[in-house]
Amino acid sequence: MKHRNGNKKLNLPTDQRLALIKQLVRNLVSNKSIKTTSARAKQASQFAEKLITIAKNDTVVNRRHAFKLINNKEFVKLLFNIASSYKERDGGYTRIIKCGLRKGDSAEMSMLELV
Repeated sequence: MKHRNGNKKLNLPTDQRLALIKQLVRNLVSNKSIKTTSARAKQASQFAEKLITIAKNDTVVNRRHAFKLINNKEFVKLLFNIASSYKERDGGYTRIIKCGLRKGDSAEMSMLELV
């Protein structure tokens, strides 16, 4: 059953939350690691895992599906190039490392990186 399996809202409206998560994943794939709050890192990690799983099988359908989720052709090309290195892995493409608290507001920070 799928009851009560919703996403964290991150105190943002739906469109802004999705835009934030997509941008975090774009930065993660292009830079290999990003530093953000723990809640954002968990959400971005879930989205990145799904995208890499889609990109492991390089077909036209999967490219269109990834483009539908991200809306950036250059990113889709980069994603499929990176996903080819994860062919033998069944999951766990990202790693979250705790980095302590942010100085300004004591938010828990984490480093999200590709394995």
